[in-house]
Amino acid sequence: MATNPNTSPIRLAELKGEQPWQQALHAVLFDDDHWPGRAFDIALLAIILLSVATVMAESVESIRASYGSLLLIAEWTFTVLFTLEYVLRLLCVKRPMRYAISFFGIVDFLAVVPTYLGLLLFGGHSLVVVRVLRLARVFRILKLSRYVEAGDLIGSALKAAHRKIIVFLIMVLTLVVIIGTLMYLIEGPETGFTDIPRSMYWAIVTLTTVGYGDIAPQTFAGQTLAALVMILGYSIIAVPTGIVTAEFTMAQHRRKNRSHPVDSQIKLDPDVRYCKYCGSPLHAHLERKQP
Repeated sequence: MATNPNTSPIRLAELKGEQPWQQALHAVLFDDDHWPGRAFDIALLAIILLSVATVMAESVESIRASYGSLLLIAEWTFTVLFTLEYVLRLLCVKRPMRYAISFFGIVDFLAVVPTYLGLLLFGGHSLVVVRVLRLARVFRILKLSRYVEAGDLIGSALKAAHRKIIVFLIMVLTLVVIIGTLMYLIEGPETGFTDIPRSMYWAIVTLTTVGYGDIAPQTFAGQTLAALVMILGYSIIAVPTGIVTAEFTMAQHRRKNRSHPVDSQIKLDPDVRYCKYCGSPLHAHLERKQP
């Protein structure tokens, strides 16, 4: 549940010259190495989960009819607490605008703004907009991302694999267009494949092995093509999983390589060939260290 200090929007070194109360407040809000910061993190986690549960409960008509006033009080309590947290974070950092436009700053802002915007919209024509804003409060769950230790590791793996994933998606979209067009030519409007976009929808549902069954081929040729698409779907699902898994493993190795002294290990034992931390060959570490 600890935050990664490397992902903190404001480094502790930047607090030199700030007021003592700002440094103390920063330690509570951003630093979880001591008990005040850990206690604040635990309390904030509980508030986030309760606020999301309140929004979900409010969407149930029977609960809203019986406990609408209590839910309203709870919602405003959570909104005030999140607003106070957001303001305090801005006050204790050296560059408030830098934090405000960061990922976590935007998430903190979105956690409070829907409730206030709901007060500014009046009239029957704005009811739909108000409903959307009220449901947008559920995105407070994004505030939990700051407490996921491996979040930056997953992010680095996805960033490293984004080119491969983009190429894979282009190939899948190409297959969808080809399969959808073939199915439209084979089946036609009589069996529900009224146009190519609808046939492409069927191809996506079949490739992903979802299989809603709202439309299905009726001819032998169409069923044969559908069977091939189903088999192809299983192999397609495995491709992005393998790409991300490989990049995730490499990201873990890179992090371990940065966390232990390779040079000192070789000096202590010149005969060692494999790293005692991650098990990879030491020459690979030395190659990475060379500019």
